[in-house]
Amino acid sequence: MADDAWTGTDWAGQLGELSVVAAVNGGIRVVTVTGEIDQQTAEPLRQALDMSTPPGPRVVVDMSGVSFMDSTGINILIAAHQTLAEAGGWLRLAAVTEPVQRTIQLVGLHTVIDSRVTLEQALHN
Repeated sequence: MADDAWTGTDWAGQLGELSVVAAVNGGIRVVTVTGEIDQQTAEPLRQALDMSTPPGPRVVVDMSGVSFMDSTGINILIAAHQTLAEAGGWLRLAAVTEPVQRTIQLVGLHTVIDSRVTLEQALHN
């Protein structure tokens, strides 16, 4: 398979709450999240960010479809960031929606985890 080909895995929460799809693009795992991230729905996101899932320590989380995120999502992102950094990689957020961006800024996560305006920028910059 070509290095830039997409391969994917789906993790599904309860119907209508959270959808998480992981794919690989150029050796970078892209985790696309849609819905609300909270204590009841967060497990699919945690699974998708698990380091035991190939390809390696570079991950972009596409947040363009996330309408809400509470401290559960913040904690999952911090843990993933730390694990990936320890493995010599990185975590980037892409296309964060305005309501989620407010939460991220309120808790200072934007000073810890790199965030890009678009998925394309997160993959290539």
